[in-house]
Amino acid sequence: MAGNTRRSRSSGTSRRPSSAAVFAALGDETRLALVEALSAGAPLSITRLADGRRVTRQAITKHLHVLAAAGLVRGTRQGREQLWELDGEPLREARRQLELISGEWDAALSRLKAHVDG
Repeated sequence: MAGNTRRSRSSGTSRRPSSAAVFAALGDETRLALVEALSAGAPLSITRLADGRRVTRQAITKHLHVLAAAGLVRGTRQGREQLWELDGEPLREARRQLELISGEWDAALSRLKAHVDG
C-alpha cells in the first residue's frame, strides 16, 4: 500500500484514520460481527473467526484488512497464524463524535421547543 497515505484535515496527522473511516468499516454486517467477536478480548485467528460463519476464510481476511485500514484491528503473526485483536481507541473516538453530535441535536431541539412554546 505504498503511496496510500491518509491525512486528517482536522488534526494534521496521517497516523489515525478518521471516525468516518470507522463508521464506514462498521457499516458491513460481517465486519460488525468480527468486531463483536474480537471485543471478547483474546486475539483470534482467521480460522477461529470464520468458525460458524457462512463466510470463507478469504472473505474474513478481506474484511479484517478493511477493519485494519480503519484502525479498528491489528494482526500479529504467531507462528504460521495471524492473530487479530481489537483496538478500542477508534471506537471510543467515534463514540465521542456521536456524543458531540447528540449534544448539538439536543441543544437545537431545546431551542426549537422554546421557540414553539414561545
